[in-house]
This record gives sequence, C-alpha cells and structure tokens, in this order.
Amino acid sequence: MTGRGDPPEGTPNGAPGGGEDEYRSVVFDESFVRAARLQEFSADERLGEHHAPAVRPRHPWVRAAGSRQALLLVLLIVLAFGTAIYMGVRHPYKTPDPVKVQALRSAVIPLTPPGTVPGGAPADLVAHSPAAHFRVGAAGVNLPTVERTRHFSDSQIVTAMSVVKDYLVRSSIDPATLTGGSVRPVRLLLDTGQLDQFDRSLARPTDDGHHAATGWLVRFDPRTTALADRDVRVDGTLAASESGPDALDVTADYTFVYAVRATHEGAQRADNGTGRPIPGATSLFTVRREMHFRLSRADLDDHRLEVVQSSTQAGPMACTAQAGVLRPLLAGQDAGNARPAGTDPYSHQRANPALCGRLDATSLPAPSHPAR
Repeated sequence: MTGRGDPPEGTPNGAPGGGEDEYRSVVFDESFVRAARLQEFSADERLGEHHAPAVRPRHPWVRAAGSRQALLLVLLIVLAFGTAIYMGVRHPYKTPDPVKVQALRSAVIPLTPPGTVPGGAPADLVAHSPAAHFRVGAAGVNLPTVERTRHFSDSQIVTAMSVVKDYLVRSSIDPATLTGGSVRPVRLLLDTGQLDQFDRSLARPTDDGHHAATGWLVRFDPRTTALADRDVRVDGTLAASESGPDALDVTADYTFVYAVRATHEGAQRADNGTGRPIPGATSLFTVRREMHFRLSRADLDDHRLEVVQSSTQAGPMACTAQAGVLRPLLAGQDAGNARPAGTDPYSHQRANPALCGRLDATSLPAPSHPAR
C-alpha cells in the first residue's frame, strides 16, 4: 500500500529518496497524468450555473473583413491617381494660346547734312552739340519707375525693361558690335523665333524692310570708319504696357551720339562725290532708334525678347541704302549730289523711292568750331 500522497503506481522512478524528496508532492508520472480528468471553465461558466464553451467560433466573414478594408484602400488610391491624371490632361481651365512671334519690320532713314560736316576734337564737338548733357554708355539707359498692370507684377515689368536695356547696350553701345565684331551677344537676347531672320539679315542684308542688319543693330564699316572715342553719348526713354495677359510691350526711344573718324583706307576710298574726309579729324554721328519690343512670359524666364519694329534715323549720311552697315559722312565731307531726290507721283518707274531726310543744322556741333 502506497503512502499518503503517492501516485497510484508508487514512487516515480529516478526520484532520489523516494517519499523523502521535498518535491514528491508535486511530481507526477505519466500514469497519473493520463488518469487525471482536466476541465477548465470560463469566468462566466464559473459564475453561472450553465456551462457554455470557453471559446466562441470565428465566422469566415469576420476573417474576410480585414481583406475587404485593404481592398477598399487600394481602390481609393487607384481612384485618386486616376483623378489626378485626368485633371492633368483634361482640366477645366483653358490653356492660353502661345504668343506668336512676329517678324521684325524695320526702316533706316539717312539724314543728309545741310553743308560740310564739321570736325574737331571729340570733347570739343560733344561740348558744343545737343549731346553735351547726355550720359555715357549704359548709364544713359535708365529704367523708369513702374507700376504693376492687370496681369504682370512690377518686378516682371522691371525684368522686361532690364532685358530691353541689355539689348540696347549690346546692339548700340558695345564697341565690338559697332565696329563689325561678334554679334553673338545681341543674338543671345533674341526670341528663338526670330533667330533665322536675324541670321539672314546679317549674312545677306537687304533693304526690304525685314532683312536689314541696321534694323537690328548699329554697325559701321570697319574698313572705312573707326571710333574716335569709345564713349557713346546716350539719352532717351523707356515705357512698358501689357498687350494681353501673356505678353508685355516695351517701347524705347533713344538717341546715340558717336565720335567717328576715317580709317586710312576710308580716306583713300572717299571719291564718291562727297569729298575726302579731313585726315585725323573727328566728327559726330547721331542715330535715333525708335523700337518696339514684345516679351512673353517665356521670354521673361529666358531673358530674351522679340524685336517687333525698328525705325532708325541716322546722320550725317548720304541718301543711299544702308542695309548692311551705316556709312557716316565724316569731317570735311558733304552730301554732294546724294541728296533726297524729287518724287514724281505720276511716274511709275520708282514705285518705292528710298527714304531720306535732311539733318537739321542745329543737330551739328556749333560752326564756330571748325574742322581740325
């Protein structure tokens, strides 16, 4: 007969000391475990008289709820991306039509002197001419005070005027441009839609109102004319207005005064009826440029512009075409027979006579300073 608390089959094998072991009351062998009847009740079952299953079965639709939520989230993401793509392709706002680039329209009007062109030292000539108060170089192209328009801020208008100022400096003041050097600095400021016209005008200038190099820039023939002073006197005005919601118009009206002299070759070649220039003497040459520029929003971003119209009055010159370069009459020369010819409206032989004007005597330096 086993002792009190022993398992049904006696002391477990391998237990040291048998019933003397201090853990014998809690050590059970395999037969005891198999014979034991185990039953665990839930809290509700222990509190109540009825006996319900401790664990409720999980229905399939509960397990599928998480999958449906994930699927719904994926559908919402796809719908959001689809809506974004649709609005990007077919949004309700009408895209404004791009501003069409126009071809330059230009005119160059020579101004013949009333007599012999006076000469002298550059400083004396300037001091006794209407250009005495003009500023020198880029300082003469001042930006006016601006106000915002309906579609453009004041900073955008200032940007447009700054681009125009750069164009005026590069095309009318830069000595390299004036003396037949590189025209790349001028070209870089033009709208890409006008580059072909500009290149054609420089490569094959024609007095047709569209392809005169002198419509784009001021340029002298370096073989016959040289700058006696690199300081160009400048005076004029700028004004801006918007031509629509996507373009700004800037108008420039500037007068440029150059001190020029004949080169050695120019002095030898002056045999066209205008007389020979005085060797080493300087004369003043005046160019007034009235220009109309247009800048789209893309031009503002790219620091470019479109030259819409250019009107140039220059003298003293002979009344001849000036499509490629400007050919000033120098100190000691006069217009000779190259003066404006009479126009006969009954004659159809010259339907488009060359434009030419007469330079007012007040535009020349004071006659009290003769050529020297």
